[in-house]
Amino acid sequence: MECGTGPNPVDRGKRGSKIHLLVDRAGLPLSVGVSAANTHDKLALQPLVRGIPPIRSRRGPRRHGPEKSHGDEVYDFADLRHWLRRRGITPRIARRGVESSTRLGRHRWVVERTVSWLNGCRRLHRRYERKPEHFLAFFGVAAVLICHRRLTK
Repeated sequence: MECGTGPNPVDRGKRGSKIHLLVDRAGLPLSVGVSAANTHDKLALQPLVRGIPPIRSRRGPRRHGPEKSHGDEVYDFADLRHWLRRRGITPRIARRGVESSTRLGRHRWVVERTVSWLNGCRRLHRRYERKPEHFLAFFGVAAVLICHRRLTK
């Protein structure tokens, strides 16, 4: 079986990929990842956060991550919360069975809008590449284009 694809649990077991995305408040992609469709989202959070490049600042040390991280109920695990806190990131994650993810609507639409921008790239809407490295490279190019368009306005 190819790396980066797996049976999709919601699409009759067809092989597919899942895109993981970490964006800032304005919707600019900070980190992008691709995994098999049957991979749990919990497993993708740590590589995405590690993939954020350090931000140079004129004042103080370099930042290696955001101050806060908003997430759905999918990321409600004690070990993820603890890991984020150790990295200096305050987790704002909806608790399963306690809070609904509707409160995250004002933050979630930013991610959904960025996913929509990525789906506007025809090459990414459907996966044509066999190797996940190639597919991820196209996502990187699309993320750079999104950043360029937003920052040149």
